[in-house]
Amino acid sequence: MTRPRSFVWTALAAVALMLGVRAGAQQPGATVHGKILNPAGDPFSGGGNVQFTTDKYVEYKDEKILVSVPIAADGTYTATGIKPGDYFVYVIQDKKTVDRLDLTVKSGDTDKTLDFDMTRAEYLKQMTPEQRQALEDFKKKNAEATKDNAVIANLNKTLLTVRADLTAANQTKGDVSADVANMKAAVDAKSDVGLLWLTYGDTLLAQGTHQASEDRKAGTSPLSDDAVVKFYTDAADAYKKGVDLDTASKKPNASEIGAGYNGEGNAFAKLNKVSEASDAFENAVKADPTHTGMYYNNEAAVLFNANQIDGALAAADKAIAADPTRPDPYFIKGQALVTKSSFDPKTNKLTPPPGCVDAYNKFLQLAPTDPKVPQVQEILTSLGEKIDTKFKAGKK
Repeated sequence: MTRPRSFVWTALAAVALMLGVRAGAQQPGATVHGKILNPAGDPFSGGGNVQFTTDKYVEYKDEKILVSVPIAADGTYTATGIKPGDYFVYVIQDKKTVDRLDLTVKSGDTDKTLDFDMTRAEYLKQMTPEQRQALEDFKKKNAEATKDNAVIANLNKTLLTVRADLTAANQTKGDVSADVANMKAAVDAKSDVGLLWLTYGDTLLAQGTHQASEDRKAGTSPLSDDAVVKFYTDAADAYKKGVDLDTASKKPNASEIGAGYNGEGNAFAKLNKVSEASDAFENAVKADPTHTGMYYNNEAAVLFNANQIDGALAAADKAIAADPTRPDPYFIKGQALVTKSSFDPKTNKLTPPPGCVDAYNKFLQLAPTDPKVPQVQEILTSLGEKIDTKFKAGKK
């Protein structure tokens, strides 16, 4: 009888003890967090998990993982509710162990930091010769990429400044020699970027225009100035370089290529190389049809200024067909057609060919404040024609 009583008491005591543990306050556990750096010293990327286990005496595949938390995109992690104990803490990615550290959490610990720094000598020493070589190659490429990124960042700042200067100079024909120097440095630093060459061409063209303006003020012909000729020639060369680079790139930019040909055409026009200019504008149309109206307008202006009336008229008609809202092609068309007016000796008046008066009136309608308006009004008056600013072209 004694043994059963003793057994019952012992069992009851054990139950009481167990109940006492359950009735006690539950410790919330510690928060463990940290950052993970890869062997190159960069934040660990590509996903993965940080895992906690107290099974320190069996292989990983047999360990019971108590807590597993994801690694954030910035290489950090946070685990909560980590109970007191001695842990192996793993960095796992693609089901493979990347790193492991020891961690002891004591009773009363609420916040623990555990960083994984894979640049540590202990970690690097465990890498194979092939892994170390791959790491060195990566560091070298990364350093080169960082350097390139710094160069690109500086170039982007330069481009913003130059673009602002060119916009201002377009109105004032101001000196942009500093921008020419900056863009020369830019293409020297990154000679394989088409956009830089195109912008360099813009600065050369603008500086040539500035110098030509100064020559005219001094009563000198711009094309007798070697500096002006060189600016325009170098501009055409820079545009060609930019176009060639962009055309040969993996993702050619039609807008940039068209702008390059357009710039080349403008440079040739400044040099009175009319045929080369016309070809460049035609190439611009082929490369970037979305700006056909502008390119044909520029070609029409160059041809008209070179007294190539038929060519100018044809280009003006193409510009109008592509963009009926652009006023200048109508002016050029009117100017081209008025030269073909017939003279009636009986009335002593000029009779303009069909389309001439319509073109002038359309110009007046689209550009009522243009400086050329008085000139057009005078021509229409001399022809005995009515000035109609509300003119609307008929259907073709």
